[in-house]
Amino acid sequence: MKKLLKFSTIPFLVLLLVLVSFVSYLSLNEYRPTATEKLTPTKGEKMIDQKQALTITTYNIGYGGLSATEDFFMDGGKNVQPPNKEFVQKNLEAIAQTLHTAQADINLLQEVDRNSQRSYFINQEAYLQEKLHLPSVYAYNFLVDFVPFPFPPIGRVASGITTFTDYHMTSASRIALPVPFKWPVRIANLKRALLETRFPIADSEQELVVFNLHLEAYDNGEGKIAQSKKLAELLANEYQKGNYVIAGGDFNQVFEGSHPFPVVSKDSWQAGTLAKKDLPEHFDFAYDDTYPTVRVLNGAYTGDYATSQVYVIDGFIVSDNLAIDAVQVTNTDFKATDHQLVKMSVRFL
Repeated sequence: MKKLLKFSTIPFLVLLLVLVSFVSYLSLNEYRPTATEKLTPTKGEKMIDQKQALTITTYNIGYGGLSATEDFFMDGGKNVQPPNKEFVQKNLEAIAQTLHTAQADINLLQEVDRNSQRSYFINQEAYLQEKLHLPSVYAYNFLVDFVPFPFPPIGRVASGITTFTDYHMTSASRIALPVPFKWPVRIANLKRALLETRFPIADSEQELVVFNLHLEAYDNGEGKIAQSKKLAELLANEYQKGNYVIAGGDFNQVFEGSHPFPVVSKDSWQAGTLAKKDLPEHFDFAYDDTYPTVRVLNGAYTGDYATSQVYVIDGFIVSDNLAIDAVQVTNTDFKATDHQLVKMSVRFL
């Protein structure tokens, strides 16, 4: 009996040692960004002219792995990563073409992988730099040596938000957002941020300040609220300085007043709501709800809003010293990513 107990205990102790060692490794190597990190701004050749309209896009590219045929385990689907590298490359080609067609002055992208197992270690920032012939600035949102869940595990993730433009920047910064997760979940999870870029304006003392963002998705709602409050504080502060201010990206919340698409199932992922009262004074939403901007990944896209859950969660917040001329969604039926590109045109007042 003692021998049987001994032999049954040894494997358990070995497994426990491996688990403790693994958690300790992730804890010691946890990505711990500072509150604000200075980044290298792009050295664009163009200067913003307040007499001319400015176009800006936001586009969550879903690391090239979430096209119309795919689902995702966090949304109630089964897939963890795309089937192969060629699949990701094909999606990236379509994403690059959509961006090229938009011909925007500033492009705000989310879920851009640099070195991730899920996207077969393609440096997507470098790929898009080459395809778009534009420089970029990058801030990490997700940096973990090995994400151990689910099975098969996600593995290494190095992903973030990227701003592509040929306009000259004075500075760029990564501004950390509140993290809603506690240890040990926190060590293998996202550490979201704002990518702040500041642009000089010809013959003006003011700046154009642009925030690229991808707010919390899979929390109990408190994370999105805290992150939205942080964003509102920064927007108000910049406006008080006399600057022109735009925040654009994936809010993971519908904009109050936007067209509500049918609720297919209350059991699938649901977007929160960003209310107008959550905005600081002198700011308003800019979105297009003609088409949805995201689909829920509990299954492949059916092409029908009555059977595939969709929302409008991608767009902009704009200060009232800018006039919004147009906002338009590029409807691609989610062929290359689970989001759709949104393009806005503004004028300086």
